[in-house]
Amino acid sequence: MAKVTTYNPRKVTCALGRHIVSGFADDSFISIESNGDGTSYVVGADGEVARSIDPSRMYKVKIALLQSSSTNDFLQDMYDKDQLNGNGTFAVSINDIIGEERFVGAVAWVTKPATWARGKAQSNREWEIVVGEGEFK
Repeated sequence: MAKVTTYNPRKVTCALGRHIVSGFADDSFISIESNGDGTSYVVGADGEVARSIDPSRMYKVKIALLQSSSTNDFLQDMYDKDQLNGNGTFAVSINDIIGEERFVGAVAWVTKPATWARGKAQSNREWEIVVGEGEFK
């Protein structure tokens, strides 16, 4: 018999500091990407290979929200605080409860405000957050 697995987007949670994110976009709503180079290498003239491992544990998190989400206000407030006095950092915790995957970071910040647009129908706003030292658990 084939193994059956389940994914439920309602079981994906995201906390930014004490704020619980709500109002996710209707399609892909969270992406996490390493900001480092991973492993690089050079090959010498005689064919010897030397590897370098990037020590960076920085990540870029993108969160897509409905334009009516209250999380837009939270992220804008954190960006404004950061620009004003550098106090706009927060912790990040993203959990896929069914998939048992978790991403955490103690210090994160909004890089710039999400694009603001209005049209005939509700649109999404995508926020980019940098995590200083993140990890998957």
